[in-house]
Amino acid sequence: MTEAVLDPERQRKAKEYARIRHRLLLADLAIAAVYVLVLLLSGLSAWFKVQLLLVSPQPLVVIALYFVAFSIVYGLFDFPLSYYGGYVLPHRYGLSTQSPGGWLADQAKGAALGLGMGLVAMEVMYYLLRAFPSIWWLLTGILFLFFIIVLANLAPLLIVPLFFKFRPLEDEELVSRLISLAERAGTRVRGVFTIDLSTRTTAANAALMGLGNTRRIVVGDTLMEKYDPDEIETILAHELGHHVHGDIWRGIVVQTALTLIGLFLADRLLRWGVAYFAFEGLADVAAFPLVAIAMGGLAVLAMPLANAYARWREGLADQFSLEMTSKPQAFISSMTKLANQNLSEAEPEPWAEFLLYSHPAIGKRIKRAQGFKSSLAEESSLNSL
Repeated sequence: MTEAVLDPERQRKAKEYARIRHRLLLADLAIAAVYVLVLLLSGLSAWFKVQLLLVSPQPLVVIALYFVAFSIVYGLFDFPLSYYGGYVLPHRYGLSTQSPGGWLADQAKGAALGLGMGLVAMEVMYYLLRAFPSIWWLLTGILFLFFIIVLANLAPLLIVPLFFKFRPLEDEELVSRLISLAERAGTRVRGVFTIDLSTRTTAANAALMGLGNTRRIVVGDTLMEKYDPDEIETILAHELGHHVHGDIWRGIVVQTALTLIGLFLADRLLRWGVAYFAFEGLADVAAFPLVAIAMGGLAVLAMPLANAYARWREGLADQFSLEMTSKPQAFISSMTKLANQNLSEAEPEPWAEFLLYSHPAIGKRIKRAQGFKSSLAEESSLNSL
């Protein structure tokens, strides 16, 4: 195995890229905050609800039209930022292979999917607000739990194929190795597939997708091109670690808990808003910006804690990979290649890692593997005595 080293020029670009993306995130949050506050404080939300009642007095129709308009107008305001961050910037740094038409098609599919699921969620939430005003937030949270489980199970079958093509991996030796790895980890998979990441990006990735009978190993074609079997094995062992440690279910529980807290805060805010803004009741769709403020505000405030939790679980999955494969040099090599290929900062600013990173910095992951490698060498030395 040729030893991979961090490319100083790629790391310089990675730092530039990260700084720009941090600024874009702040701009995106600012646009969202200004949008909902203007709707609420200017009275536009209440005025628009009145106009919709002239179209139809039916709550289902009013809620649907309000949500569609709310989403489309926000999408138009945010589009320049999305275009720059999602198309222009990745092309500038050599991370995207998409044409403008391909990028727009993906955006349209994603928007239609989000609009459809969001519309169903909106109608259900407002039905519960009307029917169960005292416990609507709890019932909505319970339904969210059910929805996220179904979505995680069906994503490989219904959602991912809208954007990428799955093909059974043709390298029989690698398939056998990865299936054997999954069996040793006590995890059943439905097969090993490759996915055409190269149609959209130069970045590499691999994953375990799905739950239960839909779980499958997925290896990006960009990973297959530049990584040897040992490196791919350590990457997949990391993903298996999440399943062995129950991180998928833990994540669902954590996300559901955050959603419940957000919905409870929305309930409190709505009750205050009914009195302060003279809304007609909790189920007045004109008060929806208050729900958005509660949910969005909590997501921003909880981000550092959620990311700290995620980094802890990712570190445990790294340790599982090292112990499962006993190939620390392959792990080090794969992390180094990923940093170079994906423009990942090996040593980000501490504040950025604390606030924004859901994975430990690549440099820390490499140091963990180096420590494991040293312990293996010491153990081997002692056994030879």
